[in-house]
Amino acid sequence: MTKKQEIQLFEEKKVRTVWDDEQEKWYFSIVDIVEILTESADPQAYWRKLKQRLKAEGNETVTSCHGLKMVAADGKMRLTDVADQEQLFRLIQSIPSPKAELFKIWMAQVASQRLDQMQDPELNINQAIADYKRLGYSDKWINNRIKGIEVRKELTDEWERAGVQSGQQFASLTDIITKEWSGMTTRQYKQHKGLKKESLRDNMSNVELALNMLAEASTAEISKEKNPKGFAQSAKIAKEGGSVAKAARKQLESKTGKSAISASKASDYLLPPDKES
Repeated sequence: MTKKQEIQLFEEKKVRTVWDDEQEKWYFSIVDIVEILTESADPQAYWRKLKQRLKAEGNETVTSCHGLKMVAADGKMRLTDVADQEQLFRLIQSIPSPKAELFKIWMAQVASQRLDQMQDPELNINQAIADYKRLGYSDKWINNRIKGIEVRKELTDEWERAGVQSGQQFASLTDIITKEWSGMTTRQYKQHKGLKKESLRDNMSNVELALNMLAEASTAEISKEKNPKGFAQSAKIAKEGGSVAKAARKQLESKTGKSAISASKASDYLLPPDKES
């Protein structure tokens, strides 16, 4: 199951959300929504009391809500109660607020937009470009990142065709490719950049993106030619694909006299929007 966290905005107020690819639905942070609808000074306490009351009443919606780790105000990943759109519609009925109906419309729009993007990949790409621009990435970097997404999709399609299981097996093959060309596993690479939960690819330089793209594109092309079956055979090809980018990295480093692997992360060179000149 692949989950992607995003911040959505309702009347300039942030709502933490998670998109679940497998279930094709959004999960919303309940306490964020409570804060918006009630304007409470302590939305956590409001939600705790509301949850206790609803549980005492035997409300099944509350019992079916679960927790996911989301980025808290202090920047740490903390377990947060979440609910999908249907569950929230029911919960909102228990929260007296003049914004309730507007919020329901907003949630429906958020869900519809994501489903539209799934049907038309171009919409998703356009949204990604807009998001990266807002964060301050250069046009050149954005072009490389979007191309990398396309290459990655072609590779995962090839893995699926070969009978590789999404999830842990995809992650293991990605580790093989990454370690072969960079000398580090994905986790080690993130540690090298001082990253925790952030996306490694979103913190790569243009050169790193290009080498990673070469490794994944090479793996996909070799796989198409050799037609592997299952994880074990695909793992051998992943190493071969990564070696193509490894050779390119070593040649580049011999010409430049410096490492192609950077310890820098995006926050080291991207200015916050309000500080850009």
